[in-house]
Amino acid sequence: MKWPRCDSGCVTFGFLAAEVYGRTMAYNYDDLYKTTPNALGDPTKTFVDFFSRRDLGQGLRVLDVGCGQGRDALFIAELGHRVVGVDLSPSGIADLTASAQKQNLAITGIVADITQFTPEGDFDILLIDRTLHMLDAGPRLKALGRLIDHVAPNGWVLIVDESSNIAGFKTVFDAHCEQWSTEVAKKGTLFLKRS
Repeated sequence: MKWPRCDSGCVTFGFLAAEVYGRTMAYNYDDLYKTTPNALGDPTKTFVDFFSRRDLGQGLRVLDVGCGQGRDALFIAELGHRVVGVDLSPSGIADLTASAQKQNLAITGIVADITQFTPEGDFDILLIDRTLHMLDAGPRLKALGRLIDHVAPNGWVLIVDESSNIAGFKTVFDAHCEQWSTEVAKKGTLFLKRS
């Protein structure tokens, strides 16, 4: 499936994000991103540590779900990886793609509702930074189940979320058709590797 391009160079998923905010999210990050550059600050330390402590090489395909303006995606692309960033906010994706173009980074931005989004192909790393907790439990677990179908063999899933959601996430992996080994499960962090 090919997505149409929007004016800012990002990709749209065929709906208006503003219509979705009221249904799926209590907070409108698009309004924040329109007025505040780098609104969420530096890359998440947990992810910085993961990439710094492992010899992953370069050129991995990474899916950053709920990427916003790209605080994690930009850092990961600067390490030489190819990143697809997905977010409901057109303004966040526009900021992400503009920064990527300025820095000549391998990043594709997609505007999409993650409760409906299905990635193209497989990814070496699926990264979800404080995004799933914004959804109700049913849609949250369904979206995670659909996303992990697109993790390559020996690939990673890196989740930072509310501590209370980690047990539910584990049930999704336990029920999945592939085998997963838990590398980290503490304080709102869940890192798993596909066997």
